[in-house]
Amino acid sequence: MKELLFPWPPRRPGWARPAQVLFRTVHVAAMALVLGGLAFDVPEGRLHVAGVLTVASGVLLLAVEVAKTGVFLYTGAGVASLLKLALLGLGEAFPVARFELYLAATLVASVGSHMSGRWRHYSLLDRKVLRQD
Repeated sequence: MKELLFPWPPRRPGWARPAQVLFRTVHVAAMALVLGGLAFDVPEGRLHVAGVLTVASGVLLLAVEVAKTGVFLYTGAGVASLLKLALLGLGEAFPVARFELYLAATLVASVGSHMSGRWRHYSLLDRKVLRQD
């Protein structure tokens, strides 16, 4: 079962990279609309479609990573993704602080995506950097 959920090295399905580019593009654009809308007090109803696109594309991005290997969830990049989800959840639970929490989630996502490979691929369970050679 472990080999099915947590293969190493990760699976490399041919569709994964183009899907990630598409989903990430939609995700960044939709989240920019949501965050900007919150910053400028746009009524929630006008942000609904962007919010749905943000959630859907985010779920799809996470699904692609986990389809390659569940190991992603306990690497630096995976932990950053989970922290981002926690901040977004808090934003839903505490609407008065939604903008600040969504902004924090955006910052975590940016750092998580651009930190060095040494941190991004560090496995918290294995306590080492997992190379994908």
